[in-house]
Amino acid sequence: MRIAVIAGGEWDARWGKEELQNIHFLVAADRGGDAALAAGRVPDLLIGDLDSISEAGLNQIKSSGVKIEQYPQAKDETDLELALNRAIAKARAASETDIILYGASGGRIDHFMGNVALMLMTARQGLRLILKDKQHEAWVMNGLNHIQGEPGQKISLIPLTEKAVVTTDGLAYPLKAESLWQYSPRGVSNVFLEKEATVEVSEGYVLVVLVR
Repeated sequence: MRIAVIAGGEWDARWGKEELQNIHFLVAADRGGDAALAAGRVPDLLIGDLDSISEAGLNQIKSSGVKIEQYPQAKDETDLELALNRAIAKARAASETDIILYGASGGRIDHFMGNVALMLMTARQGLRLILKDKQHEAWVMNGLNHIQGEPGQKISLIPLTEKAVVTTDGLAYPLKAESLWQYSPRGVSNVFLEKEATVEVSEGYVLVVLVR
């Protein structure tokens, strides 16, 4: 089962239409409901304070019989965090480890940084929240990953903890149990040599960003 969350950030509806065809359970966070509808998909759950979804979008979702969970604007969690919590519960019930996140890049920098925090939170729970848009794919990792790409494709490894110890194979600028520091951009814009690279994070957490 492919599970996804859609937020209200930048969204290419034409690209998104094809993406959402492969999603079995879609949670929309507030204005993410409009994004889903623009791509021709009615979400399976709408959640949030509903202060940014359009009236037309909300009415369409209501008329489709979709479950709606409305929360007050004054709350500790963001709408996206509430949506992610529901997706995590669904993923655990289905024994899935990956959740796709759409509409969570671009726009306000503070929102994006908050979304990165949610990616880190998910990774600490042993799951993987994969942010996807037309230009990027990103997730937080520790341990060992075999990452698919194309020769010449760029990949960045950005530490989210004060220090991350990283080993790579198949990248133009190899790391051999070397430290990437939170205050240094050393891990930005590495390059695939082949169609697969191996990245192992033996200490800390790293944000992996694939550039399409």
